[in-house]
Amino acid sequence: MPHVDDNVAAVWNMLSEPRMAPYLELAGQNKRDALALYEWSTRTAATAFEIVGHLEVLFRNALDKNLRAHFREESCGIPWFLLPTPGGEHVAEAVTIVRERLRPQRKESRHQIVANLSFGFWAGLVGPKYEELWRESLYKAFPNSSGRRKQVSTAVERVRKFRNRLAHHDSMINVDVPFEVRQILELAGYINADVATWLERRNEVMAAYAQRPVEVQDTVVVAAKDAWPLYEQCRAYVCQAGRTFRPIDRIAFYADREIKWDVPKVLHRRDNVEWTADEASRLRTADDRNDRKIAEVIDQSRKLGWADGRYQVFLLTRHGDPTHRRLPMSLPHVETGRGSAFTQRQRYISLHSLEMATTTTDLCGT
Repeated sequence: MPHVDDNVAAVWNMLSEPRMAPYLELAGQNKRDALALYEWSTRTAATAFEIVGHLEVLFRNALDKNLRAHFREESCGIPWFLLPTPGGEHVAEAVTIVRERLRPQRKESRHQIVANLSFGFWAGLVGPKYEELWRESLYKAFPNSSGRRKQVSTAVERVRKFRNRLAHHDSMINVDVPFEVRQILELAGYINADVATWLERRNEVMAAYAQRPVEVQDTVVVAAKDAWPLYEQCRAYVCQAGRTFRPIDRIAFYADREIKWDVPKVLHRRDNVEWTADEASRLRTADDRNDRKIAEVIDQSRKLGWADGRYQVFLLTRHGDPTHRRLPMSLPHVETGRGSAFTQRQRYISLHSLEMATTTTDLCGT
């Protein structure tokens, strides 16, 4: 948070308007609060880059160790990356570029070559181009994974994209930082569980993330005894027609005395939808994809026993969508007694506070 004696105007003039616009919008056009949010974002990114760096070293060393053994480097005396590699010319081209850069500095050692190959290079080795090499050897570098290349390559690609965001000093205000951290630790665990534990203990990202100075009530928590099963079936929230909501980005579901761990983003909202088999039939043949999706929701809800009538419908994301959010776990509601439900209708809250909570008690002040 900027100190009282900080010259906010002077600092502000050094930062571009396009860069600061998202922070200013979230801070209600208050420049001091926007600067505090900017500081939080850069601090969170810096701590995240630290564990990404640890993961990068672990990842490349695991692959290098595996390939040294696979190509019998110790006996042949030639580094594996100078030998023909199944899968194409990617290795030779990348190594040549690194060697040419290191040679004038007289640093063309095996160690320096490995260290200077980019994260993109190492990520490429677990891509589809190297399926043969994966089957022959590389799967052994990830003893705690399923052994499927796709599982590892998907995790690596996610970390690579996050790393690039950090390297380009992108804003963290709309990044699912808790998810990205879990992905990093999961990938580390595929390689070595003890090292993953070490990395988790030194992870300061969540401590920085928790200090976000400006929160926006961007999520509505809805009572969802019947709505949660419907969301699980067809990724939608349905309620009575005409029900009012503040502007929100997401919906969270309170059912079974807990807030469920899926916090989907709202993709489309439509009110006063006729909920009949005839309307579903009409919408099913429409050109608009949202119409067709609503037809599917009508069909599914009627199978679950929902009555005909008129309803309001929110089409929502599913897990796997890049804008979807999933909490580390569902948040139990520990209060008991009549009228103690977290919400009997709807309650507004920030996504950030949901991500930082362990039970609904942590949300009582929000």
